[in-house]
Amino acid sequence: MISLSPVVRVILILNVLAFLVTGSAVINQFGLHSVLSDDFRPVQLLTHMFLHGGLGHIFSNMIGLLVFGPMLEGVWGSRRFVFFYLFTGLGAAALYLGVNYYEMSHLLEAVDAYRSAPTPENFMSFITDHAGSSYDRIEPFLNSFEANPRDPRFIQESLGFVNTYWLAQVNEPMVGASGAIFGVIMAFGLLFPNTELILLFPPIPVKAKYMVLFYGAYEIYSGVYRAQADNVAHFAHIGGMLFAFILVKYWGSQRKKFY
Repeated sequence: MISLSPVVRVILILNVLAFLVTGSAVINQFGLHSVLSDDFRPVQLLTHMFLHGGLGHIFSNMIGLLVFGPMLEGVWGSRRFVFFYLFTGLGAAALYLGVNYYEMSHLLEAVDAYRSAPTPENFMSFITDHAGSSYDRIEPFLNSFEANPRDPRFIQESLGFVNTYWLAQVNEPMVGASGAIFGVIMAFGLLFPNTELILLFPPIPVKAKYMVLFYGAYEIYSGVYRAQADNVAHFAHIGGMLFAFILVKYWGSQRKKFY
């Protein structure tokens, strides 16, 4: 039976309450938007950590918190655990926003380039480079546009698609406590590297340090090579682990003998 520590209990309650009242309007207002979006607000750096997009999303995050959080809070104390949780969550958001800014800036350049030269060839290049998952859906339109390259109707429709795609990408909010949870997992692996954990699938024991190594390698791979249909914020996970590593090592350097 899992024993809840005070701060873990509060974080769990806040996430569950937020999930119960979360709708599309709440996510749009308090989820973390790209800094290039008109919907971006600084407060979202904090509020997005307590919102989730579905039952499976919140369940997986809260399980991670319940399994690894109490031991860290027991070692550090409540005040330090709160600082750690917020530090890693905000760090995860910062890395996510940095990567997102880079990606969205390149997308905006492609959008502006197409707006200045809306031809079938350029439209096909835009789809191939940025919206490949939409190809099957718009293939009939592509064929018609290629057959009628100067038809104003097709030009306007292609511009409408590009503009709509840009707005959908830049205004898509990121939500979830995953950044902070991955930070908690990283800290657990650093402080208790040889603790054996039992995996669910398959049910075999694995040391915490190997689990952290696997998670880190997987997230880096997924962040760099992810498919367009993958909506997981892998770089937020990486950010949480990175900032956790930095903070744990810093705290460790402040004393001769760490935990």
